[in-house]
Amino acid sequence: QVQLAESGGGSVQAGGSLRLTCAASGRTFDTYAMGWFRQAPGKEREFVAAIRWSGGSTYDGDSVKGRFTISRDNVKNTVYLQMNTLKPEDTAIYYCAADRNWVRLTTTGTAAYWGQGTQVTVSS
Repeated sequence: QVQLAESGGGSVQAGGSLRLTCAASGRTFDTYAMGWFRQAPGKEREFVAAIRWSGGSTYDGDSVKGRFTISRDNVKNTVYLQMNTLKPEDTAIYYCAADRNWVRLTTTGTAAYWGQGTQVTVSS
């Protein structure tokens, strides 16, 4: 069982930066791949980025390549999403997710565990 709690969302102007944090509970955190997804009003949930349990491999969605970076600290049971050069179209609720299945996490939009989400608003 893994419980996830996101933080770090807020309002920022275009071109600014935010860092989201996802704190995970559970002794087996380091066996899970972790991901970030987002959902804007009226749109489907979108994959943002994922990182393997070891942190040795990451995968970014096309819309955030070169701007967002996912990382994790298995000692602190935490995963981060550093978001730079934010755009108004990045406005969404951002969700943290965990799954042992990398393919399911990165290709199906589903995951075993989800956080409650944190709002990110980017103004022009």
